[in-house]
Amino acid sequence: MKTETVKKRCDFNAYETAKAAAEIRKLCIRSLASIGSGHIGGSMSVSDILAVLYTDIMHIDPKRPDDESRDWLVMSKGHCGSALYATLAYKGYFKKEELLTLNKGGTKLPSHCDRLKTVGIDISTGSLGQGLSLAAGVAYGKILRGIGGRVYAILGDGELQEGQNWEAFQFIAHRNVNNLITIIDNNRRQLDGYTEDICNPFGLKNKFEAFGLIAEEVDGHDVTEIYNALKTAENAQKPVVLVCNTEKGHGCNFAEIRGFNHYMPVTEELAESAAAEIDRRLEENYGRSCR
Repeated sequence: MKTETVKKRCDFNAYETAKAAAEIRKLCIRSLASIGSGHIGGSMSVSDILAVLYTDIMHIDPKRPDDESRDWLVMSKGHCGSALYATLAYKGYFKKEELLTLNKGGTKLPSHCDRLKTVGIDISTGSLGQGLSLAAGVAYGKILRGIGGRVYAILGDGELQEGQNWEAFQFIAHRNVNNLITIIDNNRRQLDGYTEDICNPFGLKNKFEAFGLIAEEVDGHDVTEIYNALKTAENAQKPVVLVCNTEKGHGCNFAEIRGFNHYMPVTEELAESAAAEIDRRLEENYGRSCR
C-alpha cells in the first residue's frame, strides 16, 4: 500500500483529520529520536486510526480523563504506546515536551502503556493477546452498570495468534457486547517477519463473521473510510470488528522498507527528514481543495 494511492476526500473535513495523523506521526518519531530507537513500524501503521478515533469519533475530555461515561481506548498492541502518547499529547492530555522523556528514567511514558503512570491511558497493556479480554470486561461492565460510552480495542494482526483473543471474541459474541468496537491493525507483519509466513491468518473477515460478529474491511490509511466504518459501527446491533489494512512503517520514509522495521534506530536527522516528507505528502494527497 503506497502513499500515492491515498484517496482525496473532502467530507467530514478529511484534511484536518489527515493533518492530525501527520502531527501524531511527527510527534511520535521525534519522541523515538529522543531515545534513539523504538517500535516505529506498528506505531506508524496505527497513526491514521488513532487520528480518526481521537479527533472525530471518541467522546473524551482531556480535562476529565477519569469521567466514567467517557469512551475508552485499549491499545492491546502495547509496544506501540509511543503512537498513543503522541495522540494524547496532541489532544492536550499533557504537554508535548513530555514526549521527549519517553522510556527514560523517571518518565511517565514507559515503552508499553501503563495506566498508573500516564494520564489518558485507560488500560495497561504489553503482554500481547490480553488487551481484548480487558476491553471486553470494561465494555460488559459498562452494560451491567448502565454507564454510557463505548470501548475501542486496537489489536495487531500478529497478536491474533494468541488464543486468548478468540476466547474473548466468543464471549463478546455470546454476550452481545455491542458497545465494544475492535480494530485490527492489519499490517501483515510482526516482530520477526510476515504473518503469512509465520502463521497464516487466512481470511480474517470470514473468521470474525464465523464467530457471530459484524466484520468490515477498510483501507487503514484512508481517514474517510475509517471514519465512515466507525460511524456505521456505532449503530450496529452486534459487536463489530474493523479490519484496517495497513502498511507497517507507513508515513515514515525511512521505515517504509520491506526488511525489518518492527523496532528501528531513529536519529534526529532521520526524524527531521521524515517530518518534512510527512508535510509534503499531506499537501500532495489532500491539498487545499479539501480544506
